[in-house]
Amino acid sequence: MSAATDRDVRRTRRRRGRLVVTALVLAAVALTLISLSRGDYPMGPGQLLQALAGRGEFTGTIVLQWRLPRAVAAVVFGAALALSGAIFQTLTRNPLGSPDVLGFSTGAYTGVLLLTLVAPPTLAGALGGAAVAIGALAGGLGTAVVVYLLARRDGVQGFRLIVVGIAVAAMLHAVNVWILLQAQEEVAMAASMWGAGTLSLVDWAGMLPVLVLLVLAVPALLVCVPLMRQLELGDDVAAVHGVAVERTRRRILLLAVVLVAAVTALSGPIAFVALSAPQLAKRLVAGTGIPLAASAATGAVLLGGADLVAQHVLPTALPVGVVTIVLGGVYLVGLLLAPALQRLHTGGRYGREHA
Repeated sequence: MSAATDRDVRRTRRRRGRLVVTALVLAAVALTLISLSRGDYPMGPGQLLQALAGRGEFTGTIVLQWRLPRAVAAVVFGAALALSGAIFQTLTRNPLGSPDVLGFSTGAYTGVLLLTLVAPPTLAGALGGAAVAIGALAGGLGTAVVVYLLARRDGVQGFRLIVVGIAVAAMLHAVNVWILLQAQEEVAMAASMWGAGTLSLVDWAGMLPVLVLLVLAVPALLVCVPLMRQLELGDDVAAVHGVAVERTRRRILLLAVVLVAAVTALSGPIAFVALSAPQLAKRLVAGTGIPLAASAATGAVLLGGADLVAQHVLPTALPVGVVTIVLGGVYLVGLLLAPALQRLHTGGRYGREHA
């Protein structure tokens, strides 16, 4: 391939990437407006615009105070989860690398349960409203440290990290079930509902610290993007280019864990968005690596659409995590069937070439 042809290909991919991100952002905005207009008190476009402008006291309260926090949370949290998944899949070089598969989401949930249900009530009372956020961050970061140390042998390898993460996630899930079985029935029911992943409890007061944390984490992640692209070339190549491989990987993984722990602190563990959004974005952009901007936009659309379905499409309102689990199951089935379908399409050549 000539240099001119290579430049044309890169230019075409960048143009396609920008178009995909623009289309996904517009889709996320559309889903947000639809979510704001639906509910027990439906609104037309004119009423919705007036409410957003704060002109109607009653409709303004419904939209700005009741509906808007949840709609914003769906888009922002979906983007944060997708970014976290994109980081893990890039560093592990595996489409199954995501915080929910590796156990970090489960660990964040464990941290919340330990702090709110197992620790002395005086501790949770002293922390006040920050108890859930602190528990989620501590649980997510603690799980990340355990998984990293168990998987670290002559450097962290993607496959080993995933296997260790799956094992740790299974153990933490058992711990979570045990904690819930020991708790009082009312408390266990509330914790289980939160553990399914829900946006129904989101309000502006709870979102503020999470948004601050995300605002701090995302710019730090953007600074690390060039180093992450070096790691995509392989540890040896990155080391030749002067990158401190293990230290850089730890810092990037820490930012990814912070993203998912911040979301889990307010909404509970929402599964499969971080797993599926980066791969869907990669296919939409038709590039070689996982695009971060397109992944974030895809995650916003996925969680925004899933929350819309959970609230207004199903006969009974459900936690959004239930809908994302169903969508994630469909995605995993498609991921498993993709090689077989490709072999049928190519007459068996795919299987022989990749055997």
